[in-house]
Amino acid sequence: MAVLNVAVLASGRGSNLQALLDRAAVAAGAGFRIALVVSDQPGAAALERAATAGVSAVAIEPAAGERRAAFDARLSVVLERAGAELICLAGFMRILGPAFVDRWRGRLINIHPSLLPAYPGLDTHARVLRDGGVRRHGCTVHWVRSEVDAGPVIAQAAVPVRPGDDPATLAARVLSAEHGLYPEVVAAIAAGRLSDPGGIGPGGPVQPTMSSAEKK
Repeated sequence: MAVLNVAVLASGRGSNLQALLDRAAVAAGAGFRIALVVSDQPGAAALERAATAGVSAVAIEPAAGERRAAFDARLSVVLERAGAELICLAGFMRILGPAFVDRWRGRLINIHPSLLPAYPGLDTHARVLRDGGVRRHGCTVHWVRSEVDAGPVIAQAAVPVRPGDDPATLAARVLSAEHGLYPEVVAAIAAGRLSDPGGIGPGGPVQPTMSSAEKK
């Protein structure tokens, strides 16, 4: 059985990355391996998690004044060279441009801390609590589109909103659900049970991107 090469993009602690690493390492027949971890933050704990697991890791910082498209093109080069077949956004705090999203369409997923389409964007836990009366919160794994948090939903996990919750307690409950959901989705994609309804899926052709050095 072929093993799917997964790249994870993370800007911070990398706890969802760790959940994916753990699933790939301990689950018999997980069907995927973490081939590369990329962060836009050189000091991100996600890079340390990758190093501890013996996984290739690289920091790609935006250059001063660099346009989003140029950064995205550099990122694509790194992903292609690593043989990435699926890209998992795991707390990656840069918005990826339309050209990047289109290039990787069907191979690009994200996990978001709300039950989309409710509460797209940031500060979801605080917003849920401010609204009052919300009984269910949770997380969503979705295919990525150019519109932020607007791609087709793959799977969701719900958690209760409890009396006395603050953003931190609610966030912890949702994060625990994320750690269970994301590896399950990636394993299902690796097994061929899930594919993007608007994309061609992992393993299909990706047009190679040349770096600026290669173009010269």
